[in-house]
Amino acid sequence: WGAGTATFMILGNVCTRACSFCAVATGRPGVLDLEEPYRVAEAVRRMEVKHAVLTSVNRDELPDRGAGVWAATVREIRRVSPGTTMETLIPDVKAHWEALEIIMDSKPEVVSHNMETVKRLSREVRIQAKYERSLEVLNYLKKQGAKRTKSGIMLGLGETEEEVIQTIRDLSKVNLDIITIGQYLQPSKKHLSVKEFITPEQFKKYETIGLELGFRHVE
Repeated sequence: WGAGTATFMILGNVCTRACSFCAVATGRPGVLDLEEPYRVAEAVRRMEVKHAVLTSVNRDELPDRGAGVWAATVREIRRVSPGTTMETLIPDVKAHWEALEIIMDSKPEVVSHNMETVKRLSREVRIQAKYERSLEVLNYLKKQGAKRTKSGIMLGLGETEEEVIQTIRDLSKVNLDIITIGQYLQPSKKHLSVKEFITPEQFKKYETIGLELGFRHVE
């Protein structure tokens, strides 16, 4: 099929958190599926995926936050499809450093963790996460030898230009390689509403600022 790039969400489809921007179901997840890494790897192989983006729900109830399944998935994809590169878009695992080490030991090409929004709105947008904790996680990943680190933020939630620039600066201080900045879209009436649609010119301004601060890539 030659899919090129494909995204896979692992660790089930029920999240232990209830972020107000996200349409993933919230509740008590089912039993951990230890066969999932093999099925995901087989899908990657059969679809001839060249670059796989792996993401997951939060599994805060698990002792290792799901890190074992994360690492097994990366290793199994590498075994059955050695030409496929991988990006792991991971949760903050509540700054569980041992869990992060388990994921890092599988050596994905890119390790991502999204800030999602500016500091002032962080508590409203992702209730059970912390702005400073996300920066700590990204800093830790880089210090542990991640080849490329990446993070993303959404705009249109009521943030100011000054706050966005400050977030870009904060991410540059943890030696982040890649930053993505996108427009928030409301997934349902139950979720946060869009306060503003950002113009292409404004996005270009943020891109220029990011490149001037030394990011390898700004999207």
